[in-house]
Amino acid sequence: VHPMVVRMVSEGEWSDCRECPAAFSTVLRADMTIFQTVVAGDSWGTMAIPIMSAHPGTAFIFVGALLTLVFGVLNLIVAVVVDSSAELRETDIKKVAKELDYEEAHEKKALLLIFSRIDLEHRGYVSFRELQAAAASMQDFRHWLRVLDVDDADLSQLFKILDR
Repeated sequence: VHPMVVRMVSEGEWSDCRECPAAFSTVLRADMTIFQTVVAGDSWGTMAIPIMSAHPGTAFIFVGALLTLVFGVLNLIVAVVVDSSAELRETDIKKVAKELDYEEAHEKKALLLIFSRIDLEHRGYVSFRELQAAAASMQDFRHWLRVLDVDDADLSQLFKILDR
């Protein structure tokens, strides 16, 4: 790029800019100019646009550097967002598992109380007749059956399955 800049300076470009003729004279100065142009956003109108207008092939350098930076930063931002989402999801899964464990323990206690009330003879087990009577008379047991979608016809099958 430096020979192109030297030619443009000799043609009168950047007559009011003291730094412009040497902007690409060394690797360090070229790096600083690209940094100033692409990262800081300065001097697009001063350096890059006149160079790209006079020598369109240099657009690959300036636009390529810009796109590399933009996509690099964009990828970094996306990576942070995805990582944060993954952490939140993992935390959420653990929270849901704890809540399910808690609910299961409460439901088991509630069912144990219901079945101890159904076991009228306190034998430690429930007969089908006691189960039918409870389904007809105990409101909380009927609610459980309703939630489980167990009707009178299914009650016999459920008892046979659980009695094994």
